[in-house]
Amino acid sequence: MFSLKGMNPMFSSSSMFTTYASVSASIMLFKTIFNQFVPIQVQSYIVSKIKHFLFKSPPNRVTFIVEDGDGMTPNIVYDACETYLCTKISPNAQRLKIFQGPRERNLRVKFAECEKIIDSFEGLELQWKFIHEKSSQGSAKIGGEANLHHRDEKKRFELSFDKQHRDKVLGSYLPFVVQKAKAIKAEKKVVKLHTLSQYPGAKMWDSINLQHPSTFDTLAMDPDLKKAVIDDLDRFVERKDFYKKVGKAWKRGYLLYGPPGTGKSSLVAAMANYLKFDVYDLQLMNSKSDSSLRKIFLATGNRSILVIEDIDCSVELPDRELVSPAGSEPRKRNPQFTLSGLLNFIDGLWSSCGDERIIIFTTNNKEKLDPALLRPGRMDMHIHMSYCTFHGFKFLASNYLDIHGGCHRLYPQIEELIATTNVTPAEVAEELMKSNDADVSLEGLIGFLELKRTESHKTEDEGKDGIEFQEADKLQTPQTPKLSKKKKIPQTVAKAPNQ
Repeated sequence: MFSLKGMNPMFSSSSMFTTYASVSASIMLFKTIFNQFVPIQVQSYIVSKIKHFLFKSPPNRVTFIVEDGDGMTPNIVYDACETYLCTKISPNAQRLKIFQGPRERNLRVKFAECEKIIDSFEGLELQWKFIHEKSSQGSAKIGGEANLHHRDEKKRFELSFDKQHRDKVLGSYLPFVVQKAKAIKAEKKVVKLHTLSQYPGAKMWDSINLQHPSTFDTLAMDPDLKKAVIDDLDRFVERKDFYKKVGKAWKRGYLLYGPPGTGKSSLVAAMANYLKFDVYDLQLMNSKSDSSLRKIFLATGNRSILVIEDIDCSVELPDRELVSPAGSEPRKRNPQFTLSGLLNFIDGLWSSCGDERIIIFTTNNKEKLDPALLRPGRMDMHIHMSYCTFHGFKFLASNYLDIHGGCHRLYPQIEELIATTNVTPAEVAEELMKSNDADVSLEGLIGFLELKRTESHKTEDEGKDGIEFQEADKLQTPQTPKLSKKKKIPQTVAKAPNQ
């Protein structure tokens, strides 16, 4: 039998130290080589496999994976889990994300990597784990166009529990999480304004809190029209079963048209604040093809308002027919983005890919729009945002100057001026904001309206002078030097067929 008796202690300690130093140096060398020559993706794969081998779940446990999306479709279960579990974060959590916007009162706390949470439900113990993986790959391109749905990050929750409770987790616990998340969101709902992301590899839509203060109570709008809009919105959100019964997609289309400054954007904000619907601001010029437009639409959430502002000038929608008017040059058709592609999502097969959605078009020139966009089923309700009326002015004066009761010594003069002048609510509001003194503001408004009416009459007179000049011009003889060249051209053209 081996004995340590007679062994030199100094020699034994020295040998152990030498062995330890040699092993440590070997490990450091291997780590350096591994980090420098093995790509990051391969490193992550190897580490994940080692972790899975060493720390895999016992045979009597099962794990559910809840990813943040499936292809082009966001996962509502993931969103519900994130909302619910944020209320379960332990004070002892080591890595958390903290965020607070410029106008937010409270901190928002979210998960960082590999945070674990233990939850209980009807005597069951459930373990949640959040995993956030990042990739160094750039955005993919298909046919020269950036793939908007490609992302450089993946998020998921892993739910582990005893496998004998599988049916209870699927049938009771996860539905409970979804319903609880809905209640939490309804209580703390903050309307979001979404815009298309401009960063390659990022999420398709970026969002901020919609801070627009406009409500139906502050909107200078005809009372009957305002009530009609509110009633229509209420009827829409309450008719889920009706839409299903009649076989229609649960959506509603609105067209807001009228001169600039008449409150179209304010009405959109008032509708969003009233319904607590998120707003998606879509610039059609950012869509290069029908396929990318579909991806953009499908990435919007339910209970949302999709807004396409100034559709008559934001992009030139190609006609569905290639026939050009007689005597005009053939129109160039965009081979990628088409009007039919837009119509197909608004009122085609793709329109059913989502529930409780509102689509709003705004325009200053309704007559320029293709009639196909305006028919019921696409734009169900047309709302004319007109110039400011005297009733609208009194509403603004009540809000801006605290003049209640609809009575002031300057009101008769203002009523006469507004009746004979095209002025927008935005222009009236700007004048009312120039002073806190009601008399000063109203007198300034009177001066503004008188000046605007004078300029309008001057423009009309110049237009009449131009018409009279043209009529007089036609009465001149062909020998008049001023028109001799102009008259020769049509005469020559007229004689051409007889030659």
